[in-house]
Amino acid sequence: MQYQKPKGTVDILPSESEKWQFVENTAQKIFKNYRYQEIRTPMFEQYDVFARSSGDTSDVVSKEMYDFEDKGGRHLALRPEGTAGVVRAYVENKLFAPEYVRPYKVWYKGPMFRYERPQSGRQRQFHQIGVEALGSESPQLDGETIAMAVNFLNELGINNYQVVLNTLGDQTTRTAYRQALIDYLDPLREQLSADSKTRLSKNPLRILDSKDPKDQELVKNAPSILDYLTPEATEHFQQVRQLLDALQIPYTIDSNMVRGLDYYNHTIYEIMVQSPAFDNREMTVIAGGRYNGLVEQLGGPDVSGVGFGLGVERLMLLLEAENQHLPKAQGPDVYLVSVDSADSLAVSKLLMQLRQAGIYAERDYLNKKVKAQFKQADRLQAKFTLTIGDDELQTGQAKLKRLTDGQEFVVDLNDQSSLLAQIKKEGRN
Repeated sequence: MQYQKPKGTVDILPSESEKWQFVENTAQKIFKNYRYQEIRTPMFEQYDVFARSSGDTSDVVSKEMYDFEDKGGRHLALRPEGTAGVVRAYVENKLFAPEYVRPYKVWYKGPMFRYERPQSGRQRQFHQIGVEALGSESPQLDGETIAMAVNFLNELGINNYQVVLNTLGDQTTRTAYRQALIDYLDPLREQLSADSKTRLSKNPLRILDSKDPKDQELVKNAPSILDYLTPEATEHFQQVRQLLDALQIPYTIDSNMVRGLDYYNHTIYEIMVQSPAFDNREMTVIAGGRYNGLVEQLGGPDVSGVGFGLGVERLMLLLEAENQHLPKAQGPDVYLVSVDSADSLAVSKLLMQLRQAGIYAERDYLNKKVKAQFKQADRLQAKFTLTIGDDELQTGQAKLKRLTDGQEFVVDLNDQSSLLAQIKKEGRN
């Protein structure tokens, strides 16, 4: 039987993982500058953690979540997104206690799971990088997360993006707008898709996010949430916009944008790009917003949060299409060529000494002939070869050859510091 990876998953091979590490390290560098620390939460949680946070009318919960009963009869689910698990950890570990600085800022990375049709840039197991700042209602924090996301994209060399903003207002806003949507859509009920008919009574804002073409046509003339904002919600949104203006971050406003999860309120945003990676269609690469009720909903105090998430697969496609100079696998600093099999132990000992000194070193493990070892060094794109045989071990003198130009240097095998200095010095030339 030939085993294959499950549908909707991919193998990230070493030639690609180097690029992923570069993106993740860039994220860590940028986020650390804004005082975000990494958090790692389980890949599965109690089902209700996601059902309560995402909402039972969301596609994530109703159609896409991988949920199962374990051997102890517990209803669990693989995480479909990162925010709910972070908030659960925030509540369970009492990170809202006075001894912790507010806002409590964290970032995360890792695999997420959704049962949906696999496509380019989105698999059933996909990877997210995200940030969450918990414990502050400041609109300045909303703007800061957007600025941080833009900073991250700029650092990766992505500049052709568009920031799209909206606000879902406060609870009073949502209550008034919910009724306005029902009043508008109820006469059109029979023209709605089956999913939207269900959502009309449970959560009509979801209809604005429908992917059904008929639904999209029907909501074109729906009331705008911007007409139902309370003075407080208006002021919050204005302060976010003023900060983005001050930071010279261009944006547009889309009053029909609602995002896909129930926990959002006030500021929401998407950062979109148009690229050959997506057949020149506009695609979202970063999305997020504020959520004022989620912590309390998961058993914590009434504190608010704001954050964003990005899909790494989609970002990698974009970087490749934009011809950004992603790192490639690095070749060894030095490849030890063994002339005599009798000196194998001595070669291994020298190899270990070089590695412990921070030199990326490699050797042959297949008993290849000397000529084949030199070819292997070329194939690995080593910077140097160091030829070791009985004569070299007896005299303590060996030839270090730089492969870019063939220049050779005699080195002292008994003087480790000199050998290391030579490799580092000549490697820079």
